[in-house]
Parts: sequence; structure tokens; C-alpha cells
Amino acid sequence: MLKCCLIVAVMACLVAPAFSQISADIPATRDDVLALFSLMHVREQVTTVMESVAAQQRQIMHDSLRRQVPRVSPAEYARLDQFMADIMKELPVDGMIDDMIPVYQKHLNKSDVDAMTAFYSSTTGQKLLREMPAMTAESMQAAAPRIQAMMDKVMERAREMAKEKEPKSTTTPKTEDKK
Repeated sequence: MLKCCLIVAVMACLVAPAFSQISADIPATRDDVLALFSLMHVREQVTTVMESVAAQQRQIMHDSLRRQVPRVSPAEYARLDQFMADIMKELPVDGMIDDMIPVYQKHLNKSDVDAMTAFYSSTTGQKLLREMPAMTAESMQAAAPRIQAMMDKVMERAREMAKEKEPKSTTTPKTEDKK
């Protein structure tokens, strides 16, 4: 009897890793991912990101327009802003979330999603989600001088490269006829 129990215990130890591997390979379902998205407030995050991108695009468009057409009236800027706002209203957030689901399913299995769900269900997980926008904004603000310095170097190097391409003199060299 002891021998039989020992064999069963050894077999269980040998087979257990195989079962854990099988459970790790179970794909996350659409509902698993949607539940995770709900906990992570993905809809709100996507909306916030899109609003931020729209504000950046608005500023870029205003700056570009100001350089190209210096005499743009405030009414024309208002029309442009309304046009951009209308486009943003038409962005299909639900469709974007639907597009994200297979990406998560490709990279995360069910046990990954379950672990993430457990974390984001916790007080710490919810705090991280609440604080992440501020942490990201503050990090970007803290890094801005470093990024600006790097961009200045890149622009200076681009100007140097452009100068290297310019012809050295305005006269064309004489070519000798070889007969």
C-alpha cells in the first residue's frame, strides 16, 4: 500500500507541470479581456488619449497654418476647431476597443488576464489606475527639457547636413574635352 501511494505521489509530481502548462496555454476569451478592460477603465483611457491627441493636433494645425497663411482670422480658426471637434465625435471608441481585444488575446493567455484582473481589482491596482494619468503627465513634463535639448541637437545636425549638401561655389567647374 505504501508503495502504491509513493508511485501515485511520484506520478502526480511528474504530471502536475504538464497540467499547469496546459492551463497557461488556455487563451483569454473576449469576455475575459472585456472584464479586464472594464477594471482598467480602458474606454475612459482611450477617450482621454484621443482628446489629448486632438488638442495636440489642433495646436500643430494652428501653428502650421499660422506659418503658411499668417492672416488667418479668428473665425477661420474657430471653423477649423469645430471641424476637428466634429471628427473627434465620430471616432468609434467601441470599434477601437473591439480592435484591441485580439491584440490582448494574442499576447496574454487566460492566466495572465486573470492575474491582471486580480491586481486591478485590488486597492493598489485601482490606485495605480487613478494615479497613472497624473504620473504620466508629470513624467512627460519632467522629461520635456531633456527631449527639447535632444530635438535641438537633432535640428542642428539636420541644418549641418543640409549645408553639406549645398554647392560650395556658384560657378560650375570647367570640363575638359577629351578627344
